Amino acid sequence: MSPSPRNTFTLELGAAAPDFQLPATDGKTYSLGDFKDARALVIFFTCNHCPYVIGSDEITRRTAERFAPGGVRFVGINSNSAGTYPEDSFTHMVARMKQHQFPWVYLHDRSQDVARAYGALRTPHFYLFDGQRRLVYTGRGVDSPRDASRVTVNNLADAIEDLLAGRPLRTAKTNPIGCNVKWEGKDAHWMPAEACDLV
Repeated sequence: MSPSPRNTFTLELGAAAPDFQLPATDGKTYSLGDFKDARALVIFFTCNHCPYVIGSDEITRRTAERFAPGGVRFVGINSNSAGTYPEDSFTHMVARMKQHQFPWVYLHDRSQDVARAYGALRTPHFYLFDGQRRLVYTGRGVDSPRDASRVTVNNLADAIEDLLAGRPLRTAKTNPIGCNVKWEGKDAHWMPAEACDLV
């Protein structure tokens, strides 16, 4: 069996977390350094409209709340073009956070530069960084994000649990499951040519 092609778009395991400077729905601007005290950091690309996001947000909430006492922080980033889906505008982000009060900061990557730096493929797409901000897990949160009733594994929670326990991760890389990132000026289903499956 020939090896799968190396992904040249998405951040590789062991890579340092790219910095950012993005506005949040709480009126503040955040950079990577604002989370320097976190024992581990989950950065995930998300949005307002995607059914895979909507279907799994409450699981993500429970995961964030479960590990918060252990010093794990969550950062959501919306990089979707509002020109493709008006529901993904910053105004709608503010309204969604006001309605749901999710336990993470919600950042707007209007230029999509941060999505490119991380190599975000879909919404949601999760990245788990250790205390030195090296990537230790990337991919899906759960195996059935659109229908939470069918979830059998929470890969993100497993990865965080293993990281905090100081043991090798059961799984370090999975394919994110969801809608593709909506790139400015492109068809709603377009993905960069160099983007490919992670596993």
